[in-house]
Amino acid sequence: MHDIRVIRENPEAFDAGLARRGVSAMSSEILAIDAARRAKIHAAEEAQAERNKASKEVGAAKAKGDEAEFERLRALVAAKKDEIAKLDEEAKAEDAKLTALLMGLPNIPRDDIPDGADENDNVEIHRHGNPRNFSFDPKEHFEVAGAAAGFDFESAGKISGSRFMVLKGAMTRVHRALAQFMLDTHVDKHGLTEMWAPVLVREDAMIGTGQLPKFAEDSYKTEEGWWLIPTSEVSLTNIVAGEIVDEGSLPLRMTAHSQCFRSEAGSAGRDTAGILRQHQFEKVEMVSITLPEDSDAEHKAMTKRAEAILEALGIPYRTVVLCTGDIGFGMKRTHDIEAWLPGQNTYREISSVSVAGDFQARRMNARVRRKDGSLDFVHTLNGSGLAVGRALIAVIENYQQEDGSIDLPDALHPYLGGKTRISVSGELI
Repeated sequence: MHDIRVIRENPEAFDAGLARRGVSAMSSEILAIDAARRAKIHAAEEAQAERNKASKEVGAAKAKGDEAEFERLRALVAAKKDEIAKLDEEAKAEDAKLTALLMGLPNIPRDDIPDGADENDNVEIHRHGNPRNFSFDPKEHFEVAGAAAGFDFESAGKISGSRFMVLKGAMTRVHRALAQFMLDTHVDKHGLTEMWAPVLVREDAMIGTGQLPKFAEDSYKTEEGWWLIPTSEVSLTNIVAGEIVDEGSLPLRMTAHSQCFRSEAGSAGRDTAGILRQHQFEKVEMVSITLPEDSDAEHKAMTKRAEAILEALGIPYRTVVLCTGDIGFGMKRTHDIEAWLPGQNTYREISSVSVAGDFQARRMNARVRRKDGSLDFVHTLNGSGLAVGRALIAVIENYQQEDGSIDLPDALHPYLGGKTRISVSGELI
């Protein structure tokens, strides 16, 4: 959420930031509501002062035997009480209107991210590895014989419908090995703290990280009122919701492997084949909570941590900075890491690493107490490290052999009991 004081101080800059996202100027409407709210609060304070003054004078009038003045003052006290209650309610109504308006507005992008309309205007900032030269036409992951034996789309459709998957045999084990490899790397090499957190969360948690109220259709809600998380960013970031942490305890760096759930609203007809876009999937997530002055450096470091997973797996990738038309609602800057998929002959997103600044922290009221006793809002960051299903796709497509078997990256061998390949019939060997 936005700081109303910043909008008051520089409304033109606020509107210019929104304009980069294609949002019309909002400062006038915001400041009008804010002015009405503040006027109600000021009027209530003046009425309270008058009531307090009259309350003190009631006793004096009674003591003097001035019955007329006593009755006048007593009536004034009662009237002011009603006036204050009315003004308080009106101020609360204006405050709720202001909060709802601010909650629906996206974060202001950083000055250094490119302007653009959509993903075609993203800018590549890094590339690693060279795509393999195949002596045959590489297939998509669900067409490779050794992998296809482990995808049971028919059962998934019978059980749950489209955009779900059932894995079996070697595919299940490699999928699990990928997740464990990612976790071990982030914990042992990158120093993150492994967490395990709920996938069912309260509505406040979804509001805190920006999924609600604007994007309710993108997630699933239970009849009891819990929401299924679209990513463990929601669970991990909200650990500091409503908290005041000590400066010396930051940064907090966390990672978690979890199930994730997305309705994929608006993606009808996109990536319907295979397992690229699913309603239920797994991710290894990274979340950092930092001091404001450290968040830019942390963003770069988090990007490197995600890239390191692909490098260890031997998957070519490129990293792009998202333009203003493609960046997420709550983010100031995002790096998308895209793995090379030879079956599609293109790069596809496998991780987004983002810095939100204090946008989420204000929604969650997550603050840090400085050594001098002052309070600041923390900065929050999150990133996939990586999406497990998409990593599985990348391994299958990049390591496929002409006969339909699949060689497996060296990094996974210890997690597979020393087995190094998937046979054409789908067995680990």
